[in-house]
Amino acid sequence: MGDNTKKERRKFLDKGLKLGIAAAIGGLGISKITSKLNAKPNNHSGDKMELMTVDGTLVEIDSSEVMEVQHSEDHDKKYNVREGIPNRKFVMVIDLAKCKNALKCVIACNKHHYITGENAWLKVHKMQESKDTAPYWMPRTCMHCDQPACVTVCPVDATFKRRDGLVLIDNERCIGCRFCMAACPYSIRVFNWEEPKQGEMSEITMHLSGETPSPDYAGMPSLKGTVDKCDFCPHTIKNNELPHCVTACPNGVFYFGDKYEDTVTNGEETLRLSKLLTDKAGYRLLEELGTAPSVYYLPPVDRLVDFEKGLEDYNEFQSVEKPE
Repeated sequence: MGDNTKKERRKFLDKGLKLGIAAAIGGLGISKITSKLNAKPNNHSGDKMELMTVDGTLVEIDSSEVMEVQHSEDHDKKYNVREGIPNRKFVMVIDLAKCKNALKCVIACNKHHYITGENAWLKVHKMQESKDTAPYWMPRTCMHCDQPACVTVCPVDATFKRRDGLVLIDNERCIGCRFCMAACPYSIRVFNWEEPKQGEMSEITMHLSGETPSPDYAGMPSLKGTVDKCDFCPHTIKNNELPHCVTACPNGVFYFGDKYEDTVTNGEETLRLSKLLTDKAGYRLLEELGTAPSVYYLPPVDRLVDFEKGLEDYNEFQSVEKPE
């Protein structure tokens, strides 16, 4: 894939999602919004955002017109909520039917976050429920839960949730108690037992939010004795670009987007989130726990490639030192 193509794939808020909104919302949805705009203002916030109509026209609406997830009154305090990017609710969809264990997602995540070895934030697992069922490949990331158990148990507020859906860790506050690791039902967090081999951190935007939360908060370099995990690449999101795992995957396994806009993209195609989940029987892991994950899975049916074709990469990857 050429450099120009890669750059085009990375842009998603400016192009991918706005184009997707046309298909996702349709003329009726836009007409309802514009009719509200023509009516008398009612409890408008004053904050504006752009949507695209089906004929390609950009319309500016008040952000209060966007349907947001409703939370209980104590939600913000309970989950240590910080601002993040206004009027966004980021989600990911992973299509298991497309995964052939190319491992490009893992390599890209490791490279851009300067992670090595078993501390990889993204892993691909061989899955088979029983000897009578078909095996398949399953990428596993942080679920970025809307009601994250990991946040509620942290005694020093080192882990927190942003309003845009991202769950992050402040490594400078983390004391390494690992309560969050015990509380996470997805066992996705990792602990830095040794000094991380991260080299230069030039690519990662580092900005502690402190008392004035910053939408470009992307964590600090990993530290020995602290916890790490997938962060949905906030340093790329703030630049209207897709996370590294999405753009690195050659098979379009990962879709990323905004739940409020009901739109997700893998860089090649942009789809309506609700329709994709309905048509493909999308689901979330351990739904019954009430954590409300932001990561959805599509079942491994009508697969693009045979499972065995991914074994070569898997065995090779396991037998050598994982790429930095």
